[in-house]
Amino acid sequence: MATLPTIYVLNGPNLNLLGTREPAIYGHETLDDIAGALEDRARALGLGIEMRQSNHEGHLIDWLHEANAESAKAVILNAGAFTHTSVALHDAVKAISVPVIEVHLSNPHAREAFRHKSFIAPVAQGTITGLGSLGYELALDAAARL
Repeated sequence: MATLPTIYVLNGPNLNLLGTREPAIYGHETLDDIAGALEDRARALGLGIEMRQSNHEGHLIDWLHEANAESAKAVILNAGAFTHTSVALHDAVKAISVPVIEVHLSNPHAREAFRHKSFIAPVAQGTITGLGSLGYELALDAAARL
């Protein structure tokens, strides 16, 4: 049986707290809720999902490398606060050939000034922000077309 093309969905720090962390900004859905919706949508698109979350920058870097080594179709990356601080994540995204789509639940440009700069955006295929969990589904639809 053939293996489905895989989309890695990588989530950074504090995203394990979705549903309880600042719901006015991030909504009431949990990361498990988002994963369930993505798995359903991926099945309909003939894709597999590899959903992961870590509060540790090095894990995200290792998973980006893994996605590349495993010839993933794409990566959807919500790097959380590492978006605004991590040159290492920038370099990891730049170093791989797998397309990366950056996703944020909130709109960083409508928030504190320190959130306005993304180290990921300049090396990502595209960025989706401010649409809540719908952003993940839109990124999955885009990844399916890449």
